[in-house]
Amino acid sequence: MSNISFMDSLLDGVAVEWKALSELGELVRGSGLQKKDFTEKGVPAIHYGQIYTHYGLSTSKTKSFVSPYLARQLRKVNQGDVVITNTSENLKDVGKALVYLGEQQAVTGGHATILRPGSCLLGKYFAYFTQTSEFFGEKRKYAKGTKVIDVSATDMAKIRIPIPCPDNPKKSLEIQSEIVRMLDTFTELTSELTAELTAELSIREKQYNYYCNRLLSFEEQELEWKTLEMITTSIASGRNKVRTTEGAVPVYGSTGLIGFTNEAAYSGNVLLVARVGANAGRVNAVVGSFDVSDNTLIVRPNEAWNVRFAFHQLAHMNLNQYAVGAGQPLVTGGLLKSLKVQLPPMSEQERIATVLDKLDTLTNSISEVLPREAALRQKQYEYYRDLLLGFPKPEEITA
Repeated sequence: MSNISFMDSLLDGVAVEWKALSELGELVRGSGLQKKDFTEKGVPAIHYGQIYTHYGLSTSKTKSFVSPYLARQLRKVNQGDVVITNTSENLKDVGKALVYLGEQQAVTGGHATILRPGSCLLGKYFAYFTQTSEFFGEKRKYAKGTKVIDVSATDMAKIRIPIPCPDNPKKSLEIQSEIVRMLDTFTELTSELTAELTAELSIREKQYNYYCNRLLSFEEQELEWKTLEMITTSIASGRNKVRTTEGAVPVYGSTGLIGFTNEAAYSGNVLLVARVGANAGRVNAVVGSFDVSDNTLIVRPNEAWNVRFAFHQLAHMNLNQYAVGAGQPLVTGGLLKSLKVQLPPMSEQERIATVLDKLDTLTNSISEVLPREAALRQKQYEYYRDLLLGFPKPEEITA
């Protein structure tokens, strides 16, 4: 079904007018309110920065509070009002809207504008519209600044919003409510699916960790401890800088796969250990030709240490705990060589590796599905949002 036919069905012949935001409600620019003003309890407070870091499209409870004394000096936010950000370090977060649904009156401060919707505007309908490319293009026209982007309340008031049946406020709000209902439903379904996948991932991770603890603890066996230097052919740092050009050979860094190149500097069935930074100690297993950044250690197990068993064993040890340095954690090759592990017979290593590989594959499959599914759902949501809010402008109809 096309955009126009779908909207014709929804509107049932009523007219749509594009009206400036200033015609649709009262806009009040906030002032004051800093993070240092927050208290553990008191009057609900909405800080502009939290609108694009903490909240979604609407909220009935605030993250922060201020004292009643300070609240008397700040702009008031009533139930149904919309708080709009005026300032951010990027254009995307400027103009982000939060509908306040709380029963207790809240307050807000500077870098935010309060929209008190009039009789022809539903706050959440407007909030959804602020997510569209149409609104983005409009706010871009009025944006000022480079490092800090600002769209003033005065300029925000000039942005036009499509209003169905503006001469009949009751009918107009009914149509807006139906659009909001459909978008809310789709958003809820997306959230439910994400929650289900996240819960499944958590279960898989717990299963993997359970069997790691069970299979890699050899307390009841008298096994000899071996240093990694004794059961590897080499432990050495990569020599190359990061490469992210197109090619057939994967390039690994401290976070895992970071790109490709056509030049293979290394090959084999080895382990890669992040050497420096927040990911120091992270373990990856690599087979075949590859290249690495110079912040990665290459660990080559010898014939006595099964490489897949070694992967699970080192990953389970949490090598990050051995990193030195506070500001820039570092895992050195020398440190790895001195670490000791217990080494069961090769047949037992292979059996353990097979079990943990299966569990690891199940866990990784869910991990890979999550971002792909989230991206797909986001595209579907944007499609239906734009379908429901894609009203043609008068000039487009004339053209």
